[in-house]
Amino acid sequence: MEKLKSTTQKISLLGSISLGTGVMIGAGIFVLMGQIAELVGDLFPIAFIAGAVVVGFSSYSYVKFSNAYPSSGGVAKFLTKAYGPGTAAGSFSLLMYVSMVVSESLVAGTFGAYTLRLFPQEYTGYASVLGVVLLGTAYIVNISGNKIIEATATFTAIIKVVGIALLAISGLVISGLPTITGSYTPTSSQSLPEGFGFIAALALSILAYKGFTTITNQGGDVKNPHKNVGRSIIISIAVCTIIYVVLALSVAGGLSIKEIIAAKDYALAAAAKPVFGEWGSILTIFLAIIATVSGVIASVYSASRMLGMLSNMKQVPNLNNLKNLKNPALIFTVTLAIFLTVFFDLTRIASIGAIFYLIMDIAIHWGLFKNLKNEVKFNPVIPIIAMLMDIVVLAAFVYLKYVNDPFVLIVAAIGIILIFISQYLFMKSHTDEDGNMHMGMEEIGKQVVDKEEIMKM
Repeated sequence: MEKLKSTTQKISLLGSISLGTGVMIGAGIFVLMGQIAELVGDLFPIAFIAGAVVVGFSSYSYVKFSNAYPSSGGVAKFLTKAYGPGTAAGSFSLLMYVSMVVSESLVAGTFGAYTLRLFPQEYTGYASVLGVVLLGTAYIVNISGNKIIEATATFTAIIKVVGIALLAISGLVISGLPTITGSYTPTSSQSLPEGFGFIAALALSILAYKGFTTITNQGGDVKNPHKNVGRSIIISIAVCTIIYVVLALSVAGGLSIKEIIAAKDYALAAAAKPVFGEWGSILTIFLAIIATVSGVIASVYSASRMLGMLSNMKQVPNLNNLKNLKNPALIFTVTLAIFLTVFFDLTRIASIGAIFYLIMDIAIHWGLFKNLKNEVKFNPVIPIIAMLMDIVVLAAFVYLKYVNDPFVLIVAAIGIILIFISQYLFMKSHTDEDGNMHMGMEEIGKQVVDKEEIMKM
């Protein structure tokens, strides 16, 4: 037993926080800032604050689920507890999984956009190629095991949090606090009612924080998961809120809104140049590279863990049958992320991810409120508030895309329909004559108990 104990790696609270902030900061700061500014003008720093409020209410459900049912399946386990094994739980779980893969693609694309700022203009079209290279690197790191993943995440998280904080504070000191008037009307939302663009933009600011949900997928690997997973979620959101708001104010002080929108795929590097000069811009690019690298590594880890759990729970085909492949869940996750990176631009990737995530998030809150009142101790008012906020933001964002980019809605709708139909057909394949679905939950529960007993020895 001593040998087993010594080779089983458990992620610490610091490591869990590093993975969570790694996913969030990787996309939220470096690409979504410009997209949000395009919708709300000089109110974009406030949009990050409003997004944090929505996410704060939303995180309550995840903390309660994590404290009650810590698992490497994370959201998939929560949805199964809330809705029971079947098409609903499987479909919402796959929406979450796809939104996580979309985030990987978004961060990989951001890595390419920033890295190419170091090269001549004629290399601009190679951003997706660099994104693919990063995803391949993340695969190599992830097959190396939890110890390497945690060490990488912790090291890069410290560098980027300290570096970005210094950059933001220095930018504010040099450029001063920006004037936020709310008078700028983005051209993309001129046909919308006043204030509508701001509500819709919250979908993207929420997406900047959604990395906290990947922490739930670490439940089976975190030390003292009943307490540390919830703590990690709360601390990660708090850290990212402070960084986002301070940095947004710094960018607003260094660039005009038109300049931010023109450089929306690399807004932070563009903002550093007039304040700190060429070297400041280069330093920002290197920080972006570190942040996006760690973000992709953390996101690939969490998404592949979730897909593996879905396979064990028989909500997707059994990946263990692919014996010729080492970690097929990881391979499939990286392959799907590469496909999205190659064929979609950053704006559309972010939009699809936001729609999928908000639908799944609504399902989480409703499942906790409706079906688990007798199993999980929680204040029922908070999930209802979180759900209503999600519905309002999602409706506004969908209408915005209907007006400006209906192709995004077509792709999202096709994806949702395919997910629900495939889940329905797959669930029927292992439903017996009495209508019982054999999901393998008992075996998984026994494995978790056995693992916990071994760790106590």
